Amino acid sequence: MSNLTSKNYIETMMNSTKRFEYEPMYYLTYEQNVCYSEILVNDIPLHKNFQKESSGRTFDINRYIFKSGVQKVTFRLYPAGKIGLADFSTLVDDTEMNIEISESDNNKRNVDGKIVVNYVTPLSVKKKSTGYEKTKFEDSGKTYYEASFTFNATVPYEFNSLDKARDLSKWKKDILEEKVVNFYKKQWNMINEKRENDYFSYLELKEKETCQSLFYNKAELQEILNSYLEAFTIEDYKLQPLKNYIVKLYGDGKIVCLELISEDKNLEGESALWAKYDKDRMADFLKYYLYIPEGETELKILR
Repeated sequence: MSNLTSKNYIETMMNSTKRFEYEPMYYLTYEQNVCYSEILVNDIPLHKNFQKESSGRTFDINRYIFKSGVQKVTFRLYPAGKIGLADFSTLVDDTEMNIEISESDNNKRNVDGKIVVNYVTPLSVKKKSTGYEKTKFEDSGKTYYEASFTFNATVPYEFNSLDKARDLSKWKKDILEEKVVNFYKKQWNMINEKRENDYFSYLELKEKETCQSLFYNKAELQEILNSYLEAFTIEDYKLQPLKNYIVKLYGDGKIVCLELISEDKNLEGESALWAKYDKDRMADFLKYYLYIPEGETELKILR
């Protein structure tokens, strides 16, 4: 816990965020076809898509880049299942994932960035009897595909949080689960009881590192603050029971969180701490990526 509150949030973040003449922003753009997917940056989940078999989107990824050097992107592909009359129970010939990493200057948002790397799932080529060549996804017919690639990033900040984190994969599963669930229960109670200042006191490390990595300005910080305050200001904000969850490890075993287990594809893999509002038409998922620093025993919010 810290002295961070909703009242001093913007001032605290503005004072802790250093500005630079060149502020590198890294973006990941993906396009997938005839599959569902997960994408991780440095073994931290960036995006899960289990709704649309063909999709694309762009994300800023600086928050998962802790320092300059080699960064790792991992993606996992799953069959799309039945779509209308079509049955995609396995990955098909047309399955594809294209991921592009680009870099641009935060201070020149109207200027296009440069492409750092472009990764496309490998294709095999088969020559037909007619002489024409046909390409297909190399793992067509399988029910799972995983691949990784790396790229170099240069950033003007350095966070050593994970370097000094305990390896939670070595803990007994029941002990770790109890600890993580208790942390989520405390967060649930703070929100339910509208203990706003207590809630913000857990966010300082996460917010300082995130704000620095993304070079937030005052207007952006106000948007982040407004988003946090929704849990305390929306009248019909209803936290859902903390149940049907699974403990998941990320960050090479140094990060832990609770994720939902659900048959609803819109909920599967989301945070186990979530709420409904606006007459149950909207959902808010409060995901915590937790870690324990070396020499300590208590979980802290990393991202």
